[in-house]
Amino acid sequence: MSAETDVMVVAGILALLYQISPAAVGEGPAGTATRNYLAEDRAGGRWFVKAYPLGTDVDQERQALALGESARAAGVPVPAVQRTVTGGLIASAGGLSVSVTEYVADTETAEGGLSGARWAAVGEAVGQLHRALARHPVGPPRPVAARAVCDVARAGRRLEELLARWSAAPPAPEGFAAWCAQTAKQRLAALPEVAARLEKLPVTLTAQVVHGDLASPNLLMRGETVAAVIDFRPPGHRSAAWELGRIVLDPRTVLARPDDWIPGMARAVGAYRAANPQLLAEDLLAVPRVAAGYLACSVYPLSEPLNEPTSVTPALEAYGRARHEATGVLWERLDEAEEVLRDVLR
Repeated sequence: MSAETDVMVVAGILALLYQISPAAVGEGPAGTATRNYLAEDRAGGRWFVKAYPLGTDVDQERQALALGESARAAGVPVPAVQRTVTGGLIASAGGLSVSVTEYVADTETAEGGLSGARWAAVGEAVGQLHRALARHPVGPPRPVAARAVCDVARAGRRLEELLARWSAAPPAPEGFAAWCAQTAKQRLAALPEVAARLEKLPVTLTAQVVHGDLASPNLLMRGETVAAVIDFRPPGHRSAAWELGRIVLDPRTVLARPDDWIPGMARAVGAYRAANPQLLAEDLLAVPRVAAGYLACSVYPLSEPLNEPTSVTPALEAYGRARHEATGVLWERLDEAEEVLRDVLR
């Protein structure tokens, strides 16, 4: 369908299945795997509409929306889901499946990085989120082997496979693809040293139900406060330390705040602990080491020129290079970061 036809279908779904009378429907912010729309009803209410592509596992998306609802019920700032006239979380008609949530106005994503009071605000919000999700029916927090959180052996296999594919189809000598191939070689050669550094992690880390995709685009800020946490994934157990580190040590933040990311991280971890004192201090101390190890073991976005060449944009290229550079910065200052955290966690 054309974009104009999609807008018409979305307007019809809102009117028929949500009893929202749309005065205007237009395309909204681009999604990673969805087409998004903004709608305004005749009473002036504003709505965010997410349209899922064909082939989407709609049941998984329902579970993700329900997870967000459970976090909202516990006081986490999550946009309210608008239910259909039959009480559903997702409506389907005219070849489209959509979900509708309240529109959160006057916000920006955290992609610009953390600074000032945002560090503590984000730490507190993630702490509230994890405390709420620790009570989710999928199951309570449990220990998981640290080697499963930063899986060096798996990273080695994936990098070797990637390099074999690059060998079979060598990239042009210039450009992002060539950088990806060269960086994959460097990552593979560095894995023994990464493994040695990860030996200093606790034997186990705490895994629990988490957001699942708590990256900076999914955190909406209004000034120095967290306005909304969006785009949950279906409930599953992952390391709480990994998720906290993923957002507070976002590569763009680390590189943009060379003199502030360590004290900023400490403020975020302190605020997290105040909001969620149940998570072990050992997990919180592990945040920077897990963040560095996870980045070092990741093949994203090195695999994108082969797997999803259409996804390679200037923004993705810049992010890929930032991830690689930030990994080196985290390793270089890891002892300092952990020492600061020890003072916070005493």
